[in-house]
Amino acid sequence: MSDGYSIPGMSLEVAGKVSDRLQQRLVALIDLELTLKHIHWNVVGPNFIGVHEMLDPQVASVREMVDEVAERIATLGGSPVGTPGYVSTSRSWDDYSILRATTLEHLGALDLVYDGVVADHRSAIEELEEPDPVTQDLLIEQSAKLEQYQWFVRAHLEDTSGTLSTRGASTLAEAASQASGGGRSAATASKAGRASKKARKRS
Repeated sequence: MSDGYSIPGMSLEVAGKVSDRLQQRLVALIDLELTLKHIHWNVVGPNFIGVHEMLDPQVASVREMVDEVAERIATLGGSPVGTPGYVSTSRSWDDYSILRATTLEHLGALDLVYDGVVADHRSAIEELEEPDPVTQDLLIEQSAKLEQYQWFVRAHLEDTSGTLSTRGASTLAEAASQASGGGRSAATASKAGRASKKARKRS
């Protein structure tokens, strides 16, 4: 909620609601940034260097999004919260559960992660159209980048007909398994029990 002031032309009540919605997106973006870096460190196998180097610009871009959202909350008079404990307890999805695994396994799981982030950014965009078009514009710009990053991931997962190998997967373990052709590495299998939640919704 707002701490006692807002931007000119916006009531404290509206500012508080917008800030609360942005706080949800802040948690999701912080989690995404850390997840991308975790994957960057843990990919192995064919195409390692291409995927390894593809992810760092995404990490840097998402880190900028985190800062933008946090500063917008502060501009609205709120107090952005980005502490590890708050992020951990405020998530509605399981932690990313895959450790060392092949590039395709990680990209399959990452596609599912992006599903949740992109869908929830779009939901927030729709909700914010009336109360705050300025914040809506910020999320629209971010969504364009997030959707492009998911396209980069999906380019590794689709066949020539445009069908994704992860189609129908609802857990990280399923997406990783399908992306790698149905086989499950020791890393993926050992973590399957911790990846039981359905699509990682970041609302």
